[in-house]
Amino acid sequence: MATSRVMISASNTITTSVLSRGPLRRHNTFNLCFKSVPSQKSRFLTCSAIYNPQFQIKEEGQPETIDYRVFLVNNSGKKVSPWHDIPLRSGDDVFNFIVEIPKETSAKMEVATDEQHTPIKQDIKKGKLRYYPFNIHWNYGMLPQTWEDPSFANSDVEGALGDNDPVDVVEIGERSRKIGEVLKVKPVATLAMIDEGELDWKIVAISLDDPRASLVNDVEDVETHFPGTLVAIREWFRDYKIPDGKPANRFGLGNKAANKDYALKVIKETNESWAKLVKRSVPAGELSLL
Repeated sequence: MATSRVMISASNTITTSVLSRGPLRRHNTFNLCFKSVPSQKSRFLTCSAIYNPQFQIKEEGQPETIDYRVFLVNNSGKKVSPWHDIPLRSGDDVFNFIVEIPKETSAKMEVATDEQHTPIKQDIKKGKLRYYPFNIHWNYGMLPQTWEDPSFANSDVEGALGDNDPVDVVEIGERSRKIGEVLKVKPVATLAMIDEGELDWKIVAISLDDPRASLVNDVEDVETHFPGTLVAIREWFRDYKIPDGKPANRFGLGNKAANKDYALKVIKETNESWAKLVKRSVPAGELSLL
């Protein structure tokens, strides 16, 4: 019988005004409500039907086993999806970020997009648990309510198609976080990684509770207050597959990190793609929408 552990996590109540676009039935228990959250430069579709400012992280099974899962549950004890049910937006140009891989660890943890409630699990290849060949030096995870559409050819990045996953985030703050933790972050840059022909955006962000968060607001601030970090991120993701005999990953946009405004553009576009996915305007394939 699988063991379970529960950890309490809390965050502030979201108070942004929203304009309802009407409900869409997802399954028998919950309604999925699309809402457009106004911003100075863009609008984001979100869902607050399930999100509660206090939730629990529930572990099932033992870490570093095939059966290990990290779920999010609400105050009623019901499982919710970190991908679909946690709102993307948490303020003006502030977003919720789900930690999948804590800083200075190597287990390749990720949201299971093909399982109900999309828990976080360790990736498996050929029946074996996957590990990066070296530790990742930042907190790594995903933005909820985003999706890189594999049918969309991005003209800015060599016409590369999306990788069929939520958008990845590299959080550069000084603290190592927990798997399943939800952080409020602000994006400051983005890298357009091309992985075996697929576009795999890396949003560079910093948690609002980091001591240097107020100093870092755009790509040039990263160079000033975290010198060498953008190059280190690019090189880490370029090279991590080489020990397995695969070629290095490539990067679009001139092999450079784009600025905050471009990162916000990527987030907006992939949020719109996610909205089409959960409304079934595009094929979901094996992806779980529950």
